[in-house]
This record gives sequence, structure tokens and C-alpha cells, in this order.
Amino acid sequence: MMVDKRHLSRSGQAGPAAVPLYGFQPPVGTPYGLEVSTVEDFFAQHDDWPWNPARPGRATFHYLIAVTEGELRHDVDHLTWTIVPGQWLWVRPGHAQCWHPPGTARGPFILFEPDVLRPDIARLLAPLTAHEAPAVLSPHPDDAAWLQQTALQLLDEHRALGRRPLDVHHALRRSLLESLLLRLANAPGITTADRSAGTRRGDAYGRFADALELHFRELHRAADYAELLGCSVRTLSRAARDATGKGVRELIDERRLLEARRLLGSARWDARSVAGHLGFTDPANFGRFFRDRTGLTPAAFAARAVRTDA
Repeated sequence: MMVDKRHLSRSGQAGPAAVPLYGFQPPVGTPYGLEVSTVEDFFAQHDDWPWNPARPGRATFHYLIAVTEGELRHDVDHLTWTIVPGQWLWVRPGHAQCWHPPGTARGPFILFEPDVLRPDIARLLAPLTAHEAPAVLSPHPDDAAWLQQTALQLLDEHRALGRRPLDVHHALRRSLLESLLLRLANAPGITTADRSAGTRRGDAYGRFADALELHFRELHRAADYAELLGCSVRTLSRAARDATGKGVRELIDERRLLEARRLLGSARWDARSVAGHLGFTDPANFGRFFRDRTGLTPAAFAARAVRTDA
């Protein structure tokens, strides 16, 4: 299974000041950026890691879990979700996630890189693969059996490595995955924050939004993202304005501020650790950044969050 201690990237560091980033590294012999298992096998194969102690992490790929039995608890962006039979957990690239100790949950566990999807399918799925889409999906009962059966067929094909030519094997896996995701995205009862967002925001802004989720901790200038995406600052700025009405720097600052709120609030990080995690060289600079945008010091915000939760 790729999501174990071996997959910590070079940017990952121990301690509270960094949330490690995990890349996709499937077991030897598994082709392309797609792996399928079960959540119960994941728990059985990983002993006490990564839930003892629980440590948040981020991945460059998608986690998709269908709960068929029991109950699964999982943190996504520092919020705890409880997923019950018939529901799906979708953790997208860049989300901060944290595993809870193994419980009674059973069901297919699908992990895939974004570029596994064909471009035309990826465009159709953009509203549901977007970072802001819901973490927990509750399809209509009329769709539940089909979705679960397709996920199990995908698991069976994944385990059939060697029965068919490798290119045929992967084509079947990708076809089953795309069918599953398209049906899941369009099942009655599935809603997203904005189903038109994926087509409205445009390719340039979409690529920027994806890059921002992975790099907002270390890249803080419009020029950094323009260089990463291979475009000019002017092109990137125009795409951001057209899609959101905001400038690139404003969007970067908003994402850093959102992370600061989450870490100071529900995650209970101290201000110095948050400052280091978000790339501030001086905690005092982080304090000014946070106060200018919220009207509160980091300490005051954290204290208020504690009172609210009490």
C-alpha cells in the first residue's frame, strides 16, 4: 500500500511545524497511478501507523473510500467526519487528512493520481474533483448498489494483474474507475458547492488552484506560480480575475489565512508552529499578517476557539 511511512517526500519533516506531503508510490508491479484495496486491508497492513499517535498529512493523489459496513472516522482539513454504510469519503490532493484508530469500517479503498483520468473525463468530473467539493458523499439508495458493485469490480480487476496484457489490464481499470466516478458525480442526492465551477474557472485558473493547494506553504508570489505553470504573471492574473474577481496574491493570502485559522483553532497549534508551517520566517510577521486580516492576534483567535468548543 502506497500510503505508508516509505512515501514521505523530501519536504516532509517531523514535528508540529510541518504537515508532510506524500507522493504516489504503488507496490512493485502495480501499473500506473491507480491502486485499489480495501479499508480493512489498509488497517491490517499498517499496524499502529498512522493513527498512534495520529499525525496529519497531505497527498498528491485522491483517496476514495466506500463504506459498506461499520463506521469510519476520518479528519479532512481538520474537521472530523463519520462515514456510514452507503456513504463515500473523498480526500482530494492537497487536503490535510488524519486517520483515526481502526474501527469497524469495511469497503473498497481507491487511490488514484489526477492524470489517470482522460482529459475529457477529467473535465466532466471537475466539480467533484475540485478541492472545495464535499468530503463525504451520500448517493441516493437507488445508486448505492451499482456504485458499490462497480467499486468491487474495479478491486477484482486490480487484483487480476498478470491475467491480461498490461495495457489491457490498465485500460479496464481506468474504464471502471471513470464509470464509477461519473455515476457517483451524477447520482441523485450528490451536490457540490458549484457544479459549474470546473467549466467556468478555465484551465489556467484550474491549474493554479490545484498548484496552490499543494504549494501554498512554500510559494507565496504570483511569479512563483506563473513559473511553475509555465505562463506569464499577466496571464495568470487575468485568469484569476476572470474566475474569482480576485488577484493571485489575494488568493494566496486567503489560502494561507484559512490554513492558519484551522491550525490555530481545531488543531490547537501554537502561533510559532503555524508561522513556520506557512513559510513565515518571523513569527512577528505572521502575527501582523493574521491580525491585519482578522482583527485578532493569533493567540486571541486560538483562545476564542477554545471557548467556543468548550
